[in-house]
Amino acid sequence: MTFADWLAETGARVESDGMAGVCTSAYELWIGALRRTNRFADPGVNIYDRPWDALVILDGCRADVLHGIAHEYEFLDNPGIHRSPGSTSYEWMERTFTEEYRKEMERTVQVTANPHSQRFFDDDDFRKLDPVWRDAWDETRGTVLARSVTDRAIVAGREVAGTDDRLLVHYMQPHFPSVPAPLMNGVGLDDWLDGSEHAWQGLRRGEFTERDVWQSYVENLRYVLDDVAILLENLDAERVAITADHGNAKGEWGIYGHPNVPLNVLREVPWFVTSATDHRTRDPDVDSMTGAEPSDETVAERLEALGYADEGT
Repeated sequence: MTFADWLAETGARVESDGMAGVCTSAYELWIGALRRTNRFADPGVNIYDRPWDALVILDGCRADVLHGIAHEYEFLDNPGIHRSPGSTSYEWMERTFTEEYRKEMERTVQVTANPHSQRFFDDDDFRKLDPVWRDAWDETRGTVLARSVTDRAIVAGREVAGTDDRLLVHYMQPHFPSVPAPLMNGVGLDDWLDGSEHAWQGLRRGEFTERDVWQSYVENLRYVLDDVAILLENLDAERVAITADHGNAKGEWGIYGHPNVPLNVLREVPWFVTSATDHRTRDPDVDSMTGAEPSDETVAERLEALGYADEGT
C-alpha cells in the first residue's frame, strides 16, 4: 500500500467511522513502519536445522504462555526457546520450506490444518502432504478441530511415514477462534467474515477485555495440548519437538495479533523436546476423513475466518 492509498483509505474511514477510523489508520501506519525493520532483524533458525523425528506446530503459540502451563503436562518437561523465521504463518512457511531444504522436505510427511499451505505447497514438495483443513473444516467453530488433526497424524505416523521420514503435524490452535472458550456464542464462518470475533484486534479496539482474551487463548492452548497428549501415545518417535510457527502480541509495542513485524514476542516461540510411543490407545476412523475439495473462494473465506484478512495479509 502506498502512502497515497493510505491517505485515501484514512479519509474513507474517518468519514464512515470518525475517530475509530483515525485509530485504525494510525495502527496500520505503525505496522508499516515496524515492517521496514524486517531487513535488520535476526533471521531465525530453520526447523530443519534442529534435530527431530516428529515436529508438532501449535499455531500462534506464545512461548511465555506455554511455559506457564507446562507443569500441567508431563511431556512438557524439557523447555526451550526457538527463534522463528516468521511472524505469521505464511511468512514462516515461505522462509522455512525453501529450495535449500528440498531433500529434507522430500522425506517429510506433513499433516496441516493451516489453509496457507495451499499458497506455498504442492503435493510433490513432501513425502506426503495431508491438508486436513480441506475436508475437516468445522463451519460452526470457524476452524479445524484438534481431533481431526490428531487422527490424521496418527494414520500418517502408522501407515505413511517410514523409518527415515520425518512427521510434521501443524495444529490450528491456540490460534483463535478458541474452541473451548469462544468470546461469542455460536461463532460461525459468517460471523468471522463480519469481524465479530477477531480476538486480538477486538482487544485493540476495546471490544474485549485483556482478561477475557487471555483466558480464552489459554483454554484453547490447553485444548490442543490435550490432543497432543493423545498423539504422543499413538505415535512412535524418538525425538518429538513441540513448537510454534509464530507467537501473538497483546499490546507489546502497540501491536496486537501477529502482523509480519519482527517483534520478539512474535518470533521467539517455545521448543519443548519429548518422545512418543505408540500404545494404540486410539484407533482413528479413517473412512470418515475425506470430503469434497473446497473452492479457491472457500479457501479465502477460511483464511479470513482465522483473522488474516483483518491483519492486511
